[in-house]
Amino acid sequence: MKLEGKVAVVTGAGSGMGREIAKLFAKEGAKMVVADYVEQTAKETVDMITSAGGTATLVVADVSKEEDVQRMIDTAVNTYGTLDILVNNAGIMDGMTPAHELTDQLWERVIAVNTTGPMRAIRKALPIFMEKRKGVIVNIASIAGLHGSRAGAAYTTSKHGLIGLTRNVAFQYADLGIRCNAIAPGGVETNIGLGSKTPSQFGLEKAMKGTAANPRTGKPEEIATVALFLASDDAGFVNGAVIVADAGWTAY
Repeated sequence: MKLEGKVAVVTGAGSGMGREIAKLFAKEGAKMVVADYVEQTAKETVDMITSAGGTATLVVADVSKEEDVQRMIDTAVNTYGTLDILVNNAGIMDGMTPAHELTDQLWERVIAVNTTGPMRAIRKALPIFMEKRKGVIVNIASIAGLHGSRAGAAYTTSKHGLIGLTRNVAFQYADLGIRCNAIAPGGVETNIGLGSKTPSQFGLEKAMKGTAANPRTGKPEEIATVALFLASDDAGFVNGAVIVADAGWTAY
C-alpha cells in the first residue's frame, strides 16, 4: 500500500473529489481525518472508510475559520500522533459572476474558502513537517487557475492565488523535505456546480464559450488517483507542479 502508516487530512471530504480522495488514501493505508463543514456528509465518508476496514476520524470544519483549521490539524496530531499529508480540497464556486456584478461579500467568501483556507491549513501544518523534515501538501486548484474565463472573477482569482501559493511553498520548503503540488481539474462530476447563487447570465455566457472543445467530463475517482500519486513516494521528485487533469480540454 502506497500510504501505509501515513496520517492525512482532507478538507471538503464529505462529497465529490474530497470523498474519493479520502476513501482511496484510506484504502492505501492512510489514517484519515475527514474534514467538511457538513457533518452528515462527512460522517457518511467516515462510515464508508471504516466499513471497508480503514481508519478515519470526523472533523466538522469551515476552512474559512481559523479556529476550525487549527482544530482540524490538532485533531490529526492528537488522534494519530502526527500529520504526513494535507489535501486542501474544499472549495466553492461564484455563480460565474463577472467583475462588474461582483459584491464584496461574494468576493471575500470565495477567497476565504478557496485561498485563505488552504493558506491557514498549510501554515498550521508546516511546523509539523519542518520538524520531521518531511511532508506533502496537495492543493486542488482548477484549470480556472491557469486560464482567464473558466468561471467568474472571484473563483478565477482564488485559484490563480492557490497556484501561486503552491509554487511559493514548494520552492521555499523543498530543502526541508516538504513537497507541495496542485491538481488543476477540468470539468468533473461533483456537486460544486455553479455555487449556491443564481448564475450570472453574462458571466455564464462568457465562461461557456469553450465548453464545446471539452472532450468529456471527469469522475471524482480520476482526480483521486492523481492525488494519490502526488501524496505518495512515487512523486518524490515532483514539487511545485500543477498537474492538469482535464481529458485534454485545455490542450486545444
